[in-house]
Amino acid sequence: MTNKQSHDDGRLSDEEIRWLTMRAEGGFGIVTTAAANVSEQGKGWDGEFGVWSDHHLPGLTQLAAQITKYESIGLVQLFHGGMRAPESITGVQPVSASENGGRGMNGTVSRALRGKEIEAIILDFGMAAARCERAGFQGVELHGAHGYLIAQFLGAKTNRRTDKWGGSLSNRWRFLQSIIRTVREHTSDDFLVGLRLSPVLTSAGFEIHDALETVEMCTKTELDFIHVSCWDIDESVEHEGHVRTYTEWFEHVLDGRMPLVSTGMIWNADDAQKAIDQGTDFVGVGRVGIAHPNWPDYLERGSIEPVRPPFSPDHLTRAGLSPTFIKYMRAWDGFVTE
Repeated sequence: MTNKQSHDDGRLSDEEIRWLTMRAEGGFGIVTTAAANVSEQGKGWDGEFGVWSDHHLPGLTQLAAQITKYESIGLVQLFHGGMRAPESITGVQPVSASENGGRGMNGTVSRALRGKEIEAIILDFGMAAARCERAGFQGVELHGAHGYLIAQFLGAKTNRRTDKWGGSLSNRWRFLQSIIRTVREHTSDDFLVGLRLSPVLTSAGFEIHDALETVEMCTKTELDFIHVSCWDIDESVEHEGHVRTYTEWFEHVLDGRMPLVSTGMIWNADDAQKAIDQGTDFVGVGRVGIAHPNWPDYLERGSIEPVRPPFSPDHLTRAGLSPTFIKYMRAWDGFVTE
């Protein structure tokens, strides 16, 4: 979950370490960090922590130890912002699969990555994963959702290349495939490697049939799990004459060959059970975990409803949010009281 609490040079702050540790202490079985940039020039926003240098290791090691202390599994979410890594933050023109403009780019246009640059970023993912393992994390999640660089390569609108990295989906998938392979080459066999994927990203030219074909290709790799990033687990889509929720579609393709994680507007035990009934193996949450670091307790006491937003700044402070994080959450409509 993006929280903007860490240092400008990518080092984890005490505030971000405390925030994540409280979730492990609160009983979450898996604690996944916010997106961490694998390349110095892939930074997407202020306060984002990085995994692109060994000078990040002390903070990473401290966080991994704290999560493990409470018997949770710690995963680092790896990403590169691509065209969503603003020049105002990185100091350089954004890069992408192709020349792209769009939402959040303040009128700037990305340039297309050259072949050697693509290979360098793929290696950055591998080295970042190795760094996370050295720090003591149990795995990483590759962020292929929400329009970041992996998603930009997968989308037909954002990837208009004519070389081996573009064209058909099997070519557009080559970037992700190479990242998976490289991460595996840089980590041990028991280190977890998962993928977060949007079921639909129309702005990038990535529709449900693309997502399901990508999931099928993922089953031929050494990935350990797939995370379908639903904004709402109730949302459904028609494909090949059938209407299913996104979770049901992903489960239909996976058919038990790989564990599935699903997220999206899950707030209480009934919501979590609904996701499980749709076929997910693991339930992920974001917003409810911000306000309730002990949310797993509510699952054990299913008759008790977690308080819903808006939340007072005092409530969020007790939940481990720093003033910076609370300020960021004010941009989420109706989450923080005045």
